[in-house]
Amino acid sequence: MNINIKTDLWHYLASSRSPIVMYGMGNGADKIIAVCEKYGIEICDFFASDGFVRGHSFHGKTVISYSAMKEKYAGQNPIVLLSFASSLPDVLALFKKVGEECELYAPDVPVFGETLFTIEFFEENRARFEAVYDLLADEESKRIYDNVISYKLSGQIKYLWESESEKQAVYEEILDCKSISRYVDLGAYNGDTIREMLQFNPNLKSVIALEPDARNFRKLNEYAQTVENVDVKCINAGAWNENTTLLFDASGNRNAGIVSKGNIVSKIKEVPVISVDEVLNGTPVDYIKYDVEGSEKEALLGSKETIQKHSPKLLASLYHRSEDLFALPELIKKLNPDYSLYLRRFSYIPAWDLNLYAVKE
Repeated sequence: MNINIKTDLWHYLASSRSPIVMYGMGNGADKIIAVCEKYGIEICDFFASDGFVRGHSFHGKTVISYSAMKEKYAGQNPIVLLSFASSLPDVLALFKKVGEECELYAPDVPVFGETLFTIEFFEENRARFEAVYDLLADEESKRIYDNVISYKLSGQIKYLWESESEKQAVYEEILDCKSISRYVDLGAYNGDTIREMLQFNPNLKSVIALEPDARNFRKLNEYAQTVENVDVKCINAGAWNENTTLLFDASGNRNAGIVSKGNIVSKIKEVPVISVDEVLNGTPVDYIKYDVEGSEKEALLGSKETIQKHSPKLLASLYHRSEDLFALPELIKKLNPDYSLYLRRFSYIPAWDLNLYAVKE
């Protein structure tokens, strides 16, 4: 590993004398504010992009425009903390513009769980990070691993710009997607990744799609009815290591998932969860995608028999929990040592859409 970061963003902010302002509001901002309070870091103001200010307030402060923020703190070298996520090109262009004009950071806070990616966390688990680095099958995976860890520690977006991958190359070169006929989509959302697979793979014949959120499931089901020449079976359930019911964040957003400690949740309901092994009942599949909002470990364990017996290609999201970067690669290699592991990351700020691909070669 080539990690040259000696401290983390939180310690840096705590020692800084520059005014600290936050770009954006919402759930992500709440999480960042909670960490700042823990470290004694004061947020001086909140701002939004020019044209998006409506006179509202957030955490007791009136939200100002980007132009007003620059004028207010002219000559004071304000530090800007980005507090919302996006993969949209026009929004990413705004992030670049702010980063060229201000000292900008995108703090890494876990989507799920309470473990913060601090320098202490990294050093405590360095041996496990290094072991996973050595397991990665190509130099590009290792380069991305270094960059993602450097970003998570420093909050510097430059490491994300330098670690982006092309989807077509992943589908064609790593997954050899045209060899995929049977596909299990865990966390199918509204069918977006089925659409994506069909864009690159005309040979797909069947999909089993699990989605626990009721609203997302309706959209998924509606999309499934439009897919021609592919048998799409939709199941309104989450992926887990057994068949049971669990509490679920029913807010309807893309990151809704099983409720765990550290979640900030406005609406909760019970949902059924099932194991892949139970669903397949011994039937082989070619590919399983695990993007299940922090439940990847349990979903993988619920696929143990399928993984060990049939060695399907796997995609496991590695960005929901701080531990995912070492714990999920370790688990996959334990379940099936014959897998080669590849890491790729698609355009997103913060470090979302970071995926581990497991392929038996």
